[in-house]
Amino acid sequence: MSTAQRFRGMRWFGLGLAEVVVCAGAMLAQDGPVQETDADHRAERVADRLLLPVQVRGRRPDFRRIEDRMRAHRVPAVSVAVIERGEIQWSRAWGVADESNDGSATPDTRFQAASISKPLAALAVLRLVEAGRIDLDEDVGEYLGGWDVPRADGVSGAITPRALLSHSAGLTVHGFTGYRAGATVPSTVEILDGAGPANSPRVIAMSLPGSEWRYSGGGYTVAQLLVETLTGRPFDSEMRDILDELGMTNSTYAQPLPDSLAPVAAVGYRASRDPLEGRWHTYPEMAAAGLWTTAGDLALYAIAVGNWLRGETGGLLTPSMARTMVQPGLGEWGLGPQTSGNGLDFRFHHGGANEGFRSELVYFPRRGLGAVILTNSDNGSPLIQEILAGIAQEYDWPAYRAKEIRVLELTAAAGRQYAGRYRLEAAPDVQVTTRWRRGRLELQIGDAEPSEIFYVARDRFVIASDGADLRFERDASGRVSAMIAFDTRARRIRPPQAGSPPRTLP
Repeated sequence: MSTAQRFRGMRWFGLGLAEVVVCAGAMLAQDGPVQETDADHRAERVADRLLLPVQVRGRRPDFRRIEDRMRAHRVPAVSVAVIERGEIQWSRAWGVADESNDGSATPDTRFQAASISKPLAALAVLRLVEAGRIDLDEDVGEYLGGWDVPRADGVSGAITPRALLSHSAGLTVHGFTGYRAGATVPSTVEILDGAGPANSPRVIAMSLPGSEWRYSGGGYTVAQLLVETLTGRPFDSEMRDILDELGMTNSTYAQPLPDSLAPVAAVGYRASRDPLEGRWHTYPEMAAAGLWTTAGDLALYAIAVGNWLRGETGGLLTPSMARTMVQPGLGEWGLGPQTSGNGLDFRFHHGGANEGFRSELVYFPRRGLGAVILTNSDNGSPLIQEILAGIAQEYDWPAYRAKEIRVLELTAAAGRQYAGRYRLEAAPDVQVTTRWRRGRLELQIGDAEPSEIFYVARDRFVIASDGADLRFERDASGRVSAMIAFDTRARRIRPPQAGSPPRTLP
């Protein structure tokens, strides 16, 4: 989940966490003393030198230790794999997978990958295309076993595999909340119809396919039905073969999670640091959100795609199809992963946000550089950004580095103009608070950890926790009346007392 999504009424900055235990990770057991490798040394440097996404020009770099940042964000466990020269250089985990028994997380602990399930699920569809079972640009309607995508009035056009995988089919249902452990879960068709025990609305086509980019977990559920219908197999069984071919032996799409894997699975945690009821949710929307995996396993997927792009044959996809998969379309989205950059700086990536889990995968295939980060908390996103900035610093990435800004002085009198309570227009139950404290202005969502906001121009700030821009609006009298970030407004609900004159900014 992006910070933009969080500002639009979902959980923002991180909360949650317990004591942290550093796991051995990439260390190799030997007779006698363990010899530290260069990879070990660099892993320790990353762990000791995390960077906030924003650094102030003229100040020394603000390095943080991963254990301290986990406490600050209250994230129980994090698992990281780093790729260099097209190989996994190290894989480590910190923290506890289950606070009820102090179970330490290890590189083999399974996390929910959430929406990173999608780029792997896309492989099942693309393999069917390469087998000649369906064309990328053919309407999927006749292959869905009698079910067809309902459409809003006036909406027509072919809904194709290409459109489904690139979020350009115009379909509804952004994401899913899953089902508590033990609850009755719907079938794929029930999910699509919003029927039976389904807790999400039906999936419908709201706009002409190919006319706009619209992120849709519902579209990936249509793709799930397509795979099940064409193969005659449950989706998780089809994906089992694909995972095995990739060497992802610590991964599964089985939903609910088999009891045999429960001892090695991370518990999902809320922003309040409370565990999810039943430890984690079940996601029958497997293509969209159902993958349980490790950071190391997901790194194998990224490396495999990079190898296909470099011309390696005999894999799940041909080099030609791999190039098609990462060709940017609407919204810079490929057929599964999102894409960014050009030339040597080209990368494919994807984030994930299930209930109690946050994740990120990024890979620069032409440089052989990348990382996978998995957390078991609703608060994982800001920690992920800090870890990415630390990795980018250590491995000289062309992106994800901390942003350096020039900060202007903000006096106490000016800073207090912005202090108060605000409410998101798009989500009235979400309260945003700004306060002047200890010589700086802070921003807080709910009871999450406050983030400093840096003053860069009149009524304009940068959020320290993620580098996002924030600006304030004033009413006709000159008083601050609203704040805006990511094109979303939060209105002030406790303005200054009537009659008090507006203060002059420096």
